[in-house]
Amino acid sequence: MATSDMKGQWLDVWISFCLALMIVTNLEGISAQIRYSIQEELKSGTAVGNVAKDLGLDLGRLTDRNLRVVSGTKQDLFKVNPRDGVLLVNQRIDREELCAQTAPCITNLKAVAENPLEMHQVVVEILDVNDNAPKFPEENYTLEVLESAVVGSRFQMEGAHDLDVGLNSLQSYKLNHNQYFRLETEEFGEDGKVPFLILQRPLDREHTAQHWLLLTATDGGKPPKSGTINITVIVSDINDNSPVCDKQKYTITIKENVPVGTFLLTVNASDSDEGLNGEVEYSLRSKLRGLSSEPFDLDSRTGKLTVKGGLDYEEKQVYEIKVLAADKGAVSLSTHCNVLVRVEDVNDNRPEIDITSLSSRIPEDAPPGTVVALMGVTDLDSGVNGQVVCSVPGDLPFDLKPSPDGQSYSLVTKDYLDKETIHMYDITITAKDLGSPVLSSTKVIQVDVLDVNDNRPLFTESPYTFYVPENNKAGMSIFSVSAEDADGGENAAVTYSLDRKTPGPTITSFLNINEANGTISALKSFDFETVKTFQFQVVATDSGTPSLSNNVTVNVFILDQNDNAPVILYPVSSNGSAEGVEEIPRNVNAGHLVTKVRAYDADIGYNGWLLFSLQEVTDHSLFALDRYTGQIRTLRSFTETDEAEHKLLILVKDNGNVSLSATATVIVKLVEPREAFAASDVKSATKVDEEDNVTFYLMITLGSVSLLFIISIIVLIAMQCSKSTDYTSKYLQEANYDGTLCHSIQYRSGDKRYMLVGPRMSIGSTIVPGSHANTLVLPDRRRGSGERPCPSVDHFLWRWFADGVHIVGYVSRKYE
Repeated sequence: MATSDMKGQWLDVWISFCLALMIVTNLEGISAQIRYSIQEELKSGTAVGNVAKDLGLDLGRLTDRNLRVVSGTKQDLFKVNPRDGVLLVNQRIDREELCAQTAPCITNLKAVAENPLEMHQVVVEILDVNDNAPKFPEENYTLEVLESAVVGSRFQMEGAHDLDVGLNSLQSYKLNHNQYFRLETEEFGEDGKVPFLILQRPLDREHTAQHWLLLTATDGGKPPKSGTINITVIVSDINDNSPVCDKQKYTITIKENVPVGTFLLTVNASDSDEGLNGEVEYSLRSKLRGLSSEPFDLDSRTGKLTVKGGLDYEEKQVYEIKVLAADKGAVSLSTHCNVLVRVEDVNDNRPEIDITSLSSRIPEDAPPGTVVALMGVTDLDSGVNGQVVCSVPGDLPFDLKPSPDGQSYSLVTKDYLDKETIHMYDITITAKDLGSPVLSSTKVIQVDVLDVNDNRPLFTESPYTFYVPENNKAGMSIFSVSAEDADGGENAAVTYSLDRKTPGPTITSFLNINEANGTISALKSFDFETVKTFQFQVVATDSGTPSLSNNVTVNVFILDQNDNAPVILYPVSSNGSAEGVEEIPRNVNAGHLVTKVRAYDADIGYNGWLLFSLQEVTDHSLFALDRYTGQIRTLRSFTETDEAEHKLLILVKDNGNVSLSATATVIVKLVEPREAFAASDVKSATKVDEEDNVTFYLMITLGSVSLLFIISIIVLIAMQCSKSTDYTSKYLQEANYDGTLCHSIQYRSGDKRYMLVGPRMSIGSTIVPGSHANTLVLPDRRRGSGERPCPSVDHFLWRWFADGVHIVGYVSRKYE
């Protein structure tokens, strides 16, 4: 198939060459010329005309003559049907492709027949049809125009192209309606119609930055065809606009304690220009057009305002900030944006207390309401943060009185002061504000309380009770009293004196007191046997003005000392010596009472407790002496060998620390019973007389002691009348003893108990006649053959002191 095509092509070339040669050599070979007209774009196979018929060829021989058409182009646009000689369209014919803008569009064909060889010219005119619409080079076109362009400016556009010709070609342009541009066209030879945009009003990029236009090109076909182009007119900026703040004034309220770097707000200024003309920079400016020193920082690019330093409401409450917004145009345009920053108070200041007046020394008798101090209170905060309330501790005798405006206070006393209780006050004044959180401050005021003489001296004891041993040294101090005054200074300086206002001679005549320290000395020595107790008053006076005084009762008990030796009452001879003769029958039995040695001691207690002992005796087996009673008894019956006369030397001594003693001599004579009876009658009469004398002396002594005792009791009752006198019997009798106490006399006054102690004295004891009222003897209370000894002195004193009993007369030696 390919080989046959190549052969055919070579054959056509050969025939064309031959025809050309024939035309050159013999023009008479072209016998005829036919012309056809067809429209482009006909379908393949469409008949153009009958070439054989038009050329007058025999239709019956067409096959033999091989009728065909030859074109000078590579494209075989036409062909001849060899059977009937009809010229047919062989392929699509595009006039614009064949002839472009050439009109008319002619295609020359050669009709060739053989046997004989003939060649005829066939001219086919291709007629245009409106198959092409006008077309712009681009669908979108951008036109940049300065906004400063003057009205009437012309802007040439690239026109549209239409491949068609004649009436089917481009005929007109049309611009959509707009306010800024109109359309004009001009003929430019081969270019045809060229459109122009004419500016008919000023541009404003800030108003309208772009304009969108639609340009339409239309041909003359029926129906007409058109093409469009979108034109974007960009208005180029010039720096003709200043930046504009988006707010007339920026306002913000912040707390004064915001940290550094806190974002406040963004200043935003817009510039209608573009590029550098519309790029805005921000800066802070002060009222003097210099850089601002306010505690704020401004981002020059974003306009963000932040805190760069500490704020203080008390220093400044409002900041008026000028922010300069300037564009970056060649000739920079700028504006000022106003920013108002209000600082809000926070409670960051403690109240301050200012003492404007102070009386630091207040008399203790100052009346309530006395002004101590005046003070002012300030708080730099505002509102409730600056409202202050002051207070003092409620347990102090002071109060705060606020002024009507609440800005000052007066510190006043609310009660009487007492220096003796508190001599100085540290007053803590607390000032608290009403903020949240509450802040406070304190100030301490020291107030000294001045003493006034409002306290009397007070004695450390009332009444005083002192025990003074007798035989004290005259002029030496015996005891002292002490009084304290709760006041201070001169008001507390105490002097002492004795109350000597009692009429008549008193014991105070023999006493002296040291005014400074209250030491009392006796000007004479005391004798217990003369004075056993006395009472006087001591007055303590302070040195205040006016002075105050107080007195106290001093009870003095004289303590007995062993300064009296025992006195033998029996036996006593006619010449006064302690010697006697006793005659007893020789026939007496054992236990016979020979005689009784009687003695007394002016001292009391153990000092007056007498003990009897045999110092010398001719025969120890005959006589025995009771050490407590002084009774001499026989130990056995007498025998014929016993001597008729026996001498007994009896020692009587007391129990003082330094024992004193006396001796008595008893001569016992043994006689026959009749002689003894006669002698006993004589002695009985003598003894009656002697005992009457002793009884008389004893009654006088007892009366004196009783009178002195009653006087003492009355005085003590008067002193202690306000005190209870209820005592139980346990203070008056000790159950462990059989009633035998050592020469004791008990009495009480008020809540005090007193006891006088003597040898062998029991409760309820009576004075034995003949004792001269000095020696008190107990009834004989024996158990079996022995006597209960007196308890040890130390034990005795301890038991009675534990019961609160005052004992007059004591010894430290223990006796079995």
